[in-house]
Amino acid sequence: MDQNDQYQYQNPVNQTWSPGEQNTEAVFGNPKRQPPWAGPYVRVVRETKVWPIVLGAVLSALVTFLCCFILFRLSSSGFFDIPTPQAQNGSQQPASNETNDAAWDRKLSEIKSYIDGYFIGDVDEDKLADAAAAGMIEGLNDEWSYYISAEDYDAYLENATNSYVGIGVTISTENTEKGIEIIDVTPDSPAYQAGLEIGDLIVAVEGVPVLDGSEEAIDLNETKNRVRGEEGTSVTLTISHEGVTRDVTILRAKIKTVNVTWELLDSGLAYIRIRNFEAGAAEDTISAIEEARAQNAKGLIFDVRYNPGGYKHELVRLLDYLLPEGPLFRSVDYNGRESVDYSDEACLDMPMAVLVNYDSYSAAEFFAAALQEYKAAVIVGEQTYGKGRFQTVFDLKDGSAINISIGQYTTPNGVSLVGKGITPDHVVELTDEQKMDLYYSRLEKKDDDQLQKAIEVLTAP
Repeated sequence: MDQNDQYQYQNPVNQTWSPGEQNTEAVFGNPKRQPPWAGPYVRVVRETKVWPIVLGAVLSALVTFLCCFILFRLSSSGFFDIPTPQAQNGSQQPASNETNDAAWDRKLSEIKSYIDGYFIGDVDEDKLADAAAAGMIEGLNDEWSYYISAEDYDAYLENATNSYVGIGVTISTENTEKGIEIIDVTPDSPAYQAGLEIGDLIVAVEGVPVLDGSEEAIDLNETKNRVRGEEGTSVTLTISHEGVTRDVTILRAKIKTVNVTWELLDSGLAYIRIRNFEAGAAEDTISAIEEARAQNAKGLIFDVRYNPGGYKHELVRLLDYLLPEGPLFRSVDYNGRESVDYSDEACLDMPMAVLVNYDSYSAAEFFAAALQEYKAAVIVGEQTYGKGRFQTVFDLKDGSAINISIGQYTTPNGVSLVGKGITPDHVVELTDEQKMDLYYSRLEKKDDDQLQKAIEVLTAP
């Protein structure tokens, strides 16, 4: 309880006191002080007989009582100050031993009362509730915990399942002066069937311009929201390609994100890119490995650069396929309970390397760390971030959700990566331009210094 709360609780008569009203505080704010007229009255009657003293005391008490009563009525009626929402509602200040939950409820209710009573602008109640919820999670000071609004929750779940309803394009967030550039088109998607190509620019959605500086233009996020929609509905895009503009109407459909891709390099090594460890990542990666082995691949290079992580069970399943018997993943939850996931005896005996960078998070880091500790693969690239907490999503009754950290995890050998990440066996830095090209999938493999280092290490005699 802060000082002001303590004051208000000790002086319930003056619940509407506010700083600067020294006249009111002087009478009611400090009960140890006498009223201004008490001192002189006592000094005068001290020289008389006892009965006048008693009579004076009685009269003084009556006068004091009447003054207090009058001041209290004036204060309650709003004569001295602007009435607070609490006074209007007739609520009392909380006792000093109130619970934290009660204090939170009181504070939020107090703020809401001021907004309802005095704010002159329009209030969107849903946005207000979302902002309050997001602020509470932000107050945890945990970069991995966040609030998900009901509006965004469906998209969040779609991403977690590596699928969504849309047209099947990936867009760039850079160089948006002339439109939004398409940098990838999902094979056999509605966009692919409609003839959209890499390099096309989206300049309008349903006739509404995109990022052209006009008053009616929509921004990047709104563009994405309008392109997505219910399965089976259509959307009309205005596409610009090499200065030629055309309208294309595309039917929205369920799109399965291509999470794992692979190719056999000239070196005979299989290059396998894992974009995340969300639903299906382990199965898709194992399928890619099996296909590569069927084509007599000499080794495997896993690329988890810019991989944000995902589900633990996907990570453990893939590590179990790759590694021999032993611990794979250690975690301690909010109750202090430790759990360890183990691998069986079966493993994959092939030369392997893992490409990492600063933006290899969570499951991507621990994938590389486990292979490194078992000496099953060499790690090439940059120092990783160092994430050491795991989260879970809790659904809220209004359709929103919170994702909060509920435990910590370590490598198979019990090493925490928090604040330090993984140190590659071969440190290779990329330039800022190379990093940008890699992020947007346009870095040629011959220009990828990290990939070329991994090839060199695995093919060395």
